[in-house]
Amino acid sequence: MSSAARVLVLDDDETIRVAVATALRADGFVAEAAPDGTDLAERLEAFRPDLVVLDWMMPGPSGIRLLPLVRSRSDAAVIMLTARDEVDDRLRGFAEGADDYVVKPFTMAELIARTSAVLRRRGRLPQTIEVADLVVDPDATTARRAGSSLDLTATEFRLLRLFAESRGRTLSKAQILTQVWGYDDYDPNLVEVHLSALRRKMEAYGPRLIHTVRGLGYRLSVTP
Repeated sequence: MSSAARVLVLDDDETIRVAVATALRADGFVAEAAPDGTDLAERLEAFRPDLVVLDWMMPGPSGIRLLPLVRSRSDAAVIMLTARDEVDDRLRGFAEGADDYVVKPFTMAELIARTSAVLRRRGRLPQTIEVADLVVDPDATTARRAGSSLDLTATEFRLLRLFAESRGRTLSKAQILTQVWGYDDYDPNLVEVHLSALRRKMEAYGPRLIHTVRGLGYRLSVTP
């Protein structure tokens, strides 16, 4: 990811809070997390987030009550994270100024994708990702190599997008499974099967870009 966008995560569930912050950092974001919004005004001033992931139901001021504070004290985008899935709840969230709404339970890949999409709409992330002659457009879900369109399945595109946004960094199979499939307990052979197909399509138009890092995982880069 070319820009280190800053994301503040507020969620009283420690497991979710730590997992989201960890996944965001692994994807190249600068992430800070807190269990509630008691010192939100100070955090907004000190951390200056580009986006806030805000849990609706927290002890003390709820996320929906904190949303106007975010809007008044910063220009950060807001993604509401909640188990409340009623239409009226969604409409209220958007009416209060939320940019997007992610319902629990969710996959980490979905949250990362929505975070990136919101930041791109706000001009905080590039619209396309370019590595050598590879161009990936996350919003249009298209990819080109040496000017030619790559005919990718949905899973192959998610895999390529993950590598493009994490370019230069080595990703383990567990990280890839979590980001692309949403869980890390699938058969690791899933990664090899889909990666092999993706490489075959990419290498029809140029040299290898996704390299195996022995004993560690895989990395997208111009050089091995």
